[in-house]
Amino acid sequence: MNVVQFSKLSGNIRESIQGFRWVILQQEDIPKALSVMMFAELDGVLVAVDHRKSVPENGLWVRAVHLLLVSESVDADEIRQITGITKVVSCDASTIEDHLW
Repeated sequence: MNVVQFSKLSGNIRESIQGFRWVILQQEDIPKALSVMMFAELDGVLVAVDHRKSVPENGLWVRAVHLLLVSESVDADEIRQITGITKVVSCDASTIEDHLW
């Protein structure tokens, strides 16, 4: 599967994500990644966020996210209902790559 970590992107963000199926972000990347999330949506690239360090807060960023990985202490179904994110997984043992499709 064609995947890129947000932290590995540089230069022209839109050109950097072309050809990838997924862009993976860590929760601390969200404030810096708004442009990549916008371009990902426009260009058909899916966005996954590993948000296990804290409970995610609702915001505009959730509209661009297709997969959200949260801690086992968080109710994934509740987050999914509130945010509308396609797939929310609560798991501390796996990596976010384990849940990509």
